[in-house]
Amino acid sequence: MAPRSATINVMAGAALKAARGLIRDFGEVEQLQVSVKGPGDFVSAADLKAEKVLRAELGKARPGYGFLMEESGGETGSDVHHRWIVDPLDGTTNFLHGIPYFAISIALERDGEIIAGVIYEPVRDEMFWAEKGAGAFHNDRRLRVSARRHLPEALIGTGIPFIGRGDHPSYLATLGAVIATTSGVRRLGVASLDLAYVAAGRFDGYWEFKLAPWDLAAGILIVREAGGYVTDMEGGQGMLAGGDVIAANPHLHQPLMQLLNRALKGPATN
Repeated sequence: MAPRSATINVMAGAALKAARGLIRDFGEVEQLQVSVKGPGDFVSAADLKAEKVLRAELGKARPGYGFLMEESGGETGSDVHHRWIVDPLDGTTNFLHGIPYFAISIALERDGEIIAGVIYEPVRDEMFWAEKGAGAFHNDRRLRVSARRHLPEALIGTGIPFIGRGDHPSYLATLGAVIATTSGVRRLGVASLDLAYVAAGRFDGYWEFKLAPWDLAAGILIVREAGGYVTDMEGGQGMLAGGDVIAANPHLHQPLMQLLNRALKGPATN
């Protein structure tokens, strides 16, 4: 079994406790109170309850740390060096439609660098986790990205922008390019798990635009600790600030990035 540090134990314990409530609420999803943040963008009582549990558990274990949370925003702690970045329910739309595919994502940031990440998928009891420099794990098994070397063999994950979000024509151009070049594209609706699946070798690559820091923070570290590459569309490190992400194994990251950038530039004009 992989040894878990005190930090990972705190994060995993908080995720497990919040997950119990999510599973209960998922069983009664028709009765849940739901409000609308914007077109196509929902928040439910389940999000808010899970966030409250996570805040309490993480705050109890590390009292001075700050928070950046999806529903309640940012809060600086007395320890200005550390911050939790939390998505209490990634995949709210799946959850509210009764689709059993959602996750809790928790990252720990120290002085602007992600040093620990946990992504927990309650329905299948899958815990993906990593600490900087210590490798990535799925439950207690070491994770490695896939070894596929060619895009025509690759299965690629993505996220499709919904109403009121993103540049739909640009996204469709990238989707068309990837469809025409790979063995398949999957859209599962949970960005954190898309990244975890790259780390686990289930996906060979993944791209998405305009994500929030809590969608990405834990997954970026888990992919890297599993041997993968994660960048923004230009190959830089602006993912948390800009929200655009490409993740893949080391063989496919560059070809996927080049493919996406060609599609974004559009057909060459004379």
